[in-house]
Amino acid sequence: MIELREAERKTLLAIQRLGGSTSVKQVINGTGLSDAAIMRATLVLKEKKLVQMQEERQTAIELNAEGKIHAKKGLPERRMLNALKQLGGKASVERVVAKADLEKSFIPIALGWIQRKKWAALDSKTNTLHTLEKTEHENDEKLLELLSEKGKITVEDLNKEFKEAAQVLKKRKLLNVEEKTNRILEITDTGKTALKKEKKAVEEVTQLTPELIITGKWRKLKLQEYNIEAPVAKTWSGKKHPYLQFLDEVRTKLVALGFKEMTGTFVETSFFNFDALYTPQGHPARELSSAYYVKSPKYGSVNMYKHALANVKKTHENGWKTESSGWGYKYSTQEAGRLILRSHTTCLSARTLLSRNLEIPGMYFSVGQCYRPEVLDKTHLIEFNQVEGIVVDKDLTLRDLLGVLQKFAIDIAGADRAKFVPDYFPFTEPSVELRAYKKGYGWIEFGGSGIFRPEVTLPLGIEVPVLAWGLGIDRLFMLKARIDDIRQIFSLDLDWLRRQEMI
Repeated sequence: MIELREAERKTLLAIQRLGGSTSVKQVINGTGLSDAAIMRATLVLKEKKLVQMQEERQTAIELNAEGKIHAKKGLPERRMLNALKQLGGKASVERVVAKADLEKSFIPIALGWIQRKKWAALDSKTNTLHTLEKTEHENDEKLLELLSEKGKITVEDLNKEFKEAAQVLKKRKLLNVEEKTNRILEITDTGKTALKKEKKAVEEVTQLTPELIITGKWRKLKLQEYNIEAPVAKTWSGKKHPYLQFLDEVRTKLVALGFKEMTGTFVETSFFNFDALYTPQGHPARELSSAYYVKSPKYGSVNMYKHALANVKKTHENGWKTESSGWGYKYSTQEAGRLILRSHTTCLSARTLLSRNLEIPGMYFSVGQCYRPEVLDKTHLIEFNQVEGIVVDKDLTLRDLLGVLQKFAIDIAGADRAKFVPDYFPFTEPSVELRAYKKGYGWIEFGGSGIFRPEVTLPLGIEVPVLAWGLGIDRLFMLKARIDDIRQIFSLDLDWLRRQEMI
């Protein structure tokens, strides 16, 4: 006969009384026991095959502040369409916007969605809108009205059309979304049989008290037995973000190898970000589409680097004493002071080579954030991290560089093997690209490396070889954690974060 404890018996009775299948919340309400006690009892009952537990993911949605505005006034595209109709079905965008009394921030949204829904067409030459035949209310508007009326709705209870509309409103950031897990308990045939045969449970105690001993009540009580192997409810202890753990691990390994860390500011002058790295002032990497320029102040001071600035200027214009012909253009010292958000951490290497504290031989590294106006996708971010490194010593060769890179890929990123592909960078020659392979994941590109050209080192006063590399450490982590979308690294998905093991 299966023996039941008091909490287990109460839980089984509650499930049976509630129709044989019910939620954990209803069981708690029906027994008066705490949720922790119910979960402990449920885990034991499940192990004894007296109950089954199923988990249902539920997503609750409600309108946020902006969503409530649109529920009251109408979506921006609907307000624009109504205004366009009032103007006879054809009018300039300016007149329609004025008529609709659209807030400035909603104008591009309205223009985009009114065309996407095929309610109106835009003539870009005349900047004129005209209505099309399709103008009926769509499911996103109907769902907006329903949410305004009901308040909070469970997505799983909606039909297919409204579920798709919910995704649209979610992408438009008009909803507050709350995801939760609903646990359903169902009594099994074995559980029903156990209840019929089970007598009233003897009261159990977890510890003897002076009162129980003095009164003799202990004779009628049963001491609770503990099964230290019994399953317990899953708990999520606090821990450092797995990616931050990885960055700490990389730093620790590099320091253990004898590297010293380089640090610097996110806002950098074009001199260190480009010029000192022999990147001409007309290079595509310096265009607005490739770098973020600071609006105010536009320029920083490079006066304290006058000697190096003069050398870099001559190198760009005619090659100076580097045995190069240079880039052959008129170098602008004003442009050298232009402030940007650093587009790579190689600027820290240039600063280090110019520093009075530089040691030769010496090994240096940095782990830092960089910024580029990239198109967001599974392999690119606007804000990303790089691990940068340089080794300064005489008689260094490309073979030394490849050895360092292979150690990175295999020992730090956990790759199975690495390979090197010839590449081009304005500041290194020869230049190689590092790629690594992991079984079950495939090949991934990490970044570039090479030996700094004399056009970089000589103007900064360095007369020995300098090995340099700049690798996407985000991608290193992707390989180690087996992630195929770089955006997942910075996800707010708690379920994913909880499941990540300590690296």
